Amino acid sequence: IIQNMCIIIIIFYVAYLYFFPQEVQAVYKWLLGNFYNVNSLIYGMCFVCVCMQAIQGNDITVKSYKVESRITSRFAHTTVKSSVVNSGANAQSIGFNVQIPKRAFINNFTMNVNGITFVGSVKEKTVARNLYAQARARGKAAGIVRYTMETFRTEVHVPPGSKVEFELHYQEMMQRKLGVYQHTLHLQPGRLVPLLQVDVYIFEPKGIKFVTASNTLGEHLSELTKITHTKEKAHIVFKPTLQQQRKCENCTESSVDGEFTVNYDVERESNAGELQVSDGHFVQFFAPSDLSPLSKNIVFVIDVSGSMWGLKMKQTVEAMKAILDDLSMDDYFSIIDFNHNVRCWNEDLVQASSIQANEAKKYIQSIKPNGGTNINEALLRAVQMLVRASNQGLTDPRSVSMIILVSDGDPTVGEIKLNTIQKNVKRVMREEFSLYSLGIGFDVDFDFLERIAMDNRGIAQRINANHDAAEQLKTFYSQVSSPLLRTISIHFPENAVNNVTQNRFDKFFHGSELIVAGKLQPSDFTTLQSITTASANMDLNIQTEADIHGLDSVLSTHQHSFTGFARQMWAYITVNQLLAERSLASTANKKRRITQRIMALAVEHQFVTPFTAMLVEGHDQGRAERLIADSPRDSRHGCCSGTKSKQFILKYNITSGKLESTAITIVENDPHFIIHLPKSNMDICFNIDSKPGHILNLISDPGTGVTINGQLVGSKKMKNNKIDTYFGTISIYSKTHGVQAVVGTNRIDLMEGRNNHSFSWGATAELVLNRVTIVKEAHVTVTVDGKISVMVLLHRVWKKHPIQVDFLGIYMSNANKYSTQVHGLIGQFAKEPEVKLYGVHEGADPKKKEATMEVKGNKLAVTRGWQKDYRRDKKRGSDVYCWFIHNSGKGFIDGSYTSYILPQLDSFLTSI
Repeated sequence: IIQNMCIIIIIFYVAYLYFFPQEVQAVYKWLLGNFYNVNSLIYGMCFVCVCMQAIQGNDITVKSYKVESRITSRFAHTTVKSSVVNSGANAQSIGFNVQIPKRAFINNFTMNVNGITFVGSVKEKTVARNLYAQARARGKAAGIVRYTMETFRTEVHVPPGSKVEFELHYQEMMQRKLGVYQHTLHLQPGRLVPLLQVDVYIFEPKGIKFVTASNTLGEHLSELTKITHTKEKAHIVFKPTLQQQRKCENCTESSVDGEFTVNYDVERESNAGELQVSDGHFVQFFAPSDLSPLSKNIVFVIDVSGSMWGLKMKQTVEAMKAILDDLSMDDYFSIIDFNHNVRCWNEDLVQASSIQANEAKKYIQSIKPNGGTNINEALLRAVQMLVRASNQGLTDPRSVSMIILVSDGDPTVGEIKLNTIQKNVKRVMREEFSLYSLGIGFDVDFDFLERIAMDNRGIAQRINANHDAAEQLKTFYSQVSSPLLRTISIHFPENAVNNVTQNRFDKFFHGSELIVAGKLQPSDFTTLQSITTASANMDLNIQTEADIHGLDSVLSTHQHSFTGFARQMWAYITVNQLLAERSLASTANKKRRITQRIMALAVEHQFVTPFTAMLVEGHDQGRAERLIADSPRDSRHGCCSGTKSKQFILKYNITSGKLESTAITIVENDPHFIIHLPKSNMDICFNIDSKPGHILNLISDPGTGVTINGQLVGSKKMKNNKIDTYFGTISIYSKTHGVQAVVGTNRIDLMEGRNNHSFSWGATAELVLNRVTIVKEAHVTVTVDGKISVMVLLHRVWKKHPIQVDFLGIYMSNANKYSTQVHGLIGQFAKEPEVKLYGVHEGADPKKKEATMEVKGNKLAVTRGWQKDYRRDKKRGSDVYCWFIHNSGKGFIDGSYTSYILPQLDSFLTSI
């Protein structure tokens, strides 16, 4: 019913906008405005249509719903996970919906359906759509994108008993406003969840000044948040039990439906500059506070057309009264109100004395909204007023001059072409003036208000047209009411950095922060310096210095820090600045060049933008399945024009049967073995704690004449009194064919007697030597006689990383055809042992269950954990849940791991 009402109201609203004369429009808005303005009604109805619970479906069981945010140096990486089971008797659709912040970029999504894992990767939109079209032509997948709310939506149709796991990642940079960084998470699980948990980890190298948490979930949940706070770190946990989630003692509905917000600020040195260097990138933060505010000259330009009648005007008047009270004697101001005509409260700026402020309040309260909207003439009149005051010497040369525009609709009188209005204002605006735009409601063209503000050194903000509008207006004014600096420049040595983001700023306001990021150039420097200059009541010159390697060492010791923050923050800032630059580009050619740069960066750093899309791929019985999720190009699509918000929708349909994926055995990291046992439908993990230089046998098969060995390489230095080891070389040797493939971190060699071939990881090649095939694309695949196949991935780390080294990951299919003589750390499991698992219970770590396992006549204490599969996502990987065997696999592998150490890369294993 609500959806139908929404559609009817929108159709009628569009009709009234385009076909009714202005007088009828004004009457219509006036009638509705006495109850609740038309914009709020339209937006409210649309919101009801699109506002969704996180998990949707009938007869489903939500096993878990977890949200984790890792905030490192103001950059947040958020992961939302949920595990759901179709507990009904019939096949049905299960939905997963996540509301994300407006300024966040989605950068990864995985979905596991009955063992098939769909992994997302960001590509140029045209590339992704072409690949997706192939799947759609087979009728296997369908995706659609709409611009409604900031929502990611996934829908999968599954048979009864199916288990679905969803995992969404997004990233955003924290913006400091009024002295606070605010991180908001939307929690809407839609039902009671046995395991519902929110974890927010904050790491700030200079120290955390304070941290608080609040929520809109209800009073009985407000006391459940736990905060652990040290100098540099904070951990915020919200974990209501099943009973605590209930709306009432015997209710079956969940009260968890709202926002969970974390507020914090950081400690700052006296010079207010903080320079951080990590992963070959740098970030400069600048937020001084011990400065006297500059005086300001403000022209308030207020829309008083007929559409402002009612609640909007009432809220605007209330906000303006408070704003006028906030002006100081050093400030100058005036007010312009406009409908089809333009009126000035005073033709010139006047000093903000209490007498003048009171006169201005009386004037505002007497306004009766009516008529059309002449934005062009109102803004030009405001600029003329500032120019005249400057020419007459009325304003202090160090003061800040600004125009604050408040409007709820598009121009209808005078110049109505938006591009022409933008050009007219740009032409007369001086470099020292700024324009700030406030759009009330959701029928205003916010894109236009944003463009005209950015084009004139300002920003735009949308004001929700509700009973809170006055507070929103006052809050925005508070952010720009205390200018502390003008003409700020942040510079770095030219031979030390490149690709620097915007480093010149027109103004700095109290409680905000300026951020500059860039890349380091290769050099022997051990420190990086920056110099910040600015104009205030006195000129400032501030120098900041940072150690180039110090922060990486610190980050490597913190479990929950986001080690790639500097690289991603630089990309995040750059992409957002390019998007803004593109919106102001004057020619199609300029837009095209900027678009190419955006796409290249977004693909490299895996950001879903208006010009990139997320292709989600999985495999069903060897056939690739593709889904697509992207962010629309035009922000005015959807039910609410110009909302500039986004909804990503994925749909996947599984018509019958339980899905099977190709089972694999994995060796990754330092080194973690993941053995898949298909009969038990179980993954078993163990580590091998050996020494650098040791050669471990993975496969030794005299029957086929194949041996696969790996040589360990150590980390650069000890961590926790231990040298971590990784596979640095993998050898696949076929004695039968006399061919050996040696895969290292620097090159790949294929050898047959004197017939040798070498190529780098940057090459693409396919070679065949005597029934041994090697294919080099993004990874290396070696196949022997068409029966045994090994895939090797290269993991690169930053060359100057203080601890980590490049290493290899190995993936082998359980479908490999070995002889009955096969053995080795992996080969022995070609004949699957019988495994019994029992006594599952909570462990010391609540995230990891413990149990007892019987295998090969041994009783082993095992722990539930997870390792990483990097086949489809080399950066972050996807989780593989497994039972972990301690003590280097003792009791699970035959004998001791030392029995698998060999003298040469082409050696075979002797008897265990």
